[in-house]
Amino acid sequence: MKYLSFLALLLFTLSACHIKKHADLIVINAKIYTVDSSFTIAEAFAVSDEKIVAVGTTKDILRDFNANEEIDAQGKAVYPGFIDAHAHFLRYGQGLQNVNLVGTKSWKEILEKVKAFADKNPEGWIIGRGWDQNDWSIKEFPDKVLLDSLFKNRPVMLSRVDGHAVIVNQVALDSAGVVEGQKLVGGEIEVKNGKLTGILIDNAVDLVSAKIPAFTRSQTEKGLIAAANNCFAVGLTTIDDCGIDFEDAMLIDSLQKKGDLKMRLYVMLSDAEKNYKFLFEKGKIKTDFLNIRAFKVYGDGALGSRGACLLQPYADMPGHTGFLLSDPQHFKDVAQKIHDHGFQMCTHAIGDSANRTILKIYASVLKGKNDERWRIEHAQIINPNDIKLFGENNIIPSVQPTHATSDMYWAGDRLGKERLKSAYAYLELLKQNNWLPLGTDFPVEDINPMYTFSSAVTRQDLNHFPKNGFQKENALSREQALRGMTIWAAKSNFEENEKGSLEVGKFADFVILEEDLMTAPNESLGKIKVSQTYIAGKNVYKK
Repeated sequence: MKYLSFLALLLFTLSACHIKKHADLIVINAKIYTVDSSFTIAEAFAVSDEKIVAVGTTKDILRDFNANEEIDAQGKAVYPGFIDAHAHFLRYGQGLQNVNLVGTKSWKEILEKVKAFADKNPEGWIIGRGWDQNDWSIKEFPDKVLLDSLFKNRPVMLSRVDGHAVIVNQVALDSAGVVEGQKLVGGEIEVKNGKLTGILIDNAVDLVSAKIPAFTRSQTEKGLIAAANNCFAVGLTTIDDCGIDFEDAMLIDSLQKKGDLKMRLYVMLSDAEKNYKFLFEKGKIKTDFLNIRAFKVYGDGALGSRGACLLQPYADMPGHTGFLLSDPQHFKDVAQKIHDHGFQMCTHAIGDSANRTILKIYASVLKGKNDERWRIEHAQIINPNDIKLFGENNIIPSVQPTHATSDMYWAGDRLGKERLKSAYAYLELLKQNNWLPLGTDFPVEDINPMYTFSSAVTRQDLNHFPKNGFQKENALSREQALRGMTIWAAKSNFEENEKGSLEVGKFADFVILEEDLMTAPNESLGKIKVSQTYIAGKNVYKK
């Protein structure tokens, strides 16, 4: 009895002497999808100095920690902060200050919106973005006749949703000296009946866009901060900004260091000599909020504007195969240069010909298995004979699931039934390396990652069309889709050891959702709202 009494006293003493650790934040009573290697589900975690220091049960965390802030999640689902592996963050922010043409259903509606914008903003160029002729009853490019009649003295440039085609008025054409019969590599100046229509495709866009006054520093800062706030509201905590100049990247860095811009960014510098010179001399740039170690190259254009480079002609435009945006030798030279300096190459490739060209160039440089994580952005249409090149050379397809459900209405018209079968083949691409980063390509698509998840899993649009899903054999499982938006996206950025899952030692970037992505019915997935978003353990959005 004396021994038992002594043991009881000892246990009581040890319990009484248990000293709690201090944390900045604890989250309890949650359903936490850690997205670790075992896809573990936990109840609670603790955060100190911006990082997760413990993960476990609510009982364990409350026993071991006291904290400045406590979040009782009341059973809600908690996820790692969502990572958009392919977007255009800077362009999106700047575009918030222009005419939004997304969702317009006719050329007439566009003209009405542009006129209303011009009345409120009476000076300078009129810039708009987001139209898609595939959404109109007459699915053809417009011409500039009515635009010219409305704006005789003021230049106008309106970009298609994918950014690979624009319509401009005569004033804008005159400012750039564009004339009938002008030829260029990787672009097209449309002429009908001997007259300019105002439609410019791919590299032809640059002729006019080069004449548009640059955004001021103040405008750019305002756009970046507005873009970040919109992204936080949908649960995004890291964005891959695909293709900007080093000057803008350094502005981003300055805003982050001042604490004005709280979004984490993985920046790919554009394929331009000044950017190569800057980063080769500077070396990889890495802070907690900014990572610059990659270059974005454009292989071809977009399918919607028939600029994607195909092996065989378009089914709805005989004789036309699209085009590469540069000579293949340029891609070879750039690939070797990027590899020699130890950087990542990320190349836009939509058509099967563009993908074949870039895959073979990558293979010639990478020479088999490696951990360079060179990426092909979009990887949209792949010839079945070429898909093995991804796995053989560890080339990473970086895809955007909403492209499949946006394009499915008309992609078959462009490609024909047989070629369509090897397009948007996300599950097949995932099998090549057993991981697949997912993104949105905003502002081409909506910024909301719930749409990404829904499209990847259901292969349906937000109206649940088609009933059985578009090429459902290439749908992803919910776990695969979530990994693609978190840990696999982080891995594509060489950041899997610091983010992408809720594990000890990683940044406390997380989101609390109103519903559980992993259990909600299919028809609810695109409607799920974010309750709160945290970056480094600090709240950046609350509903």
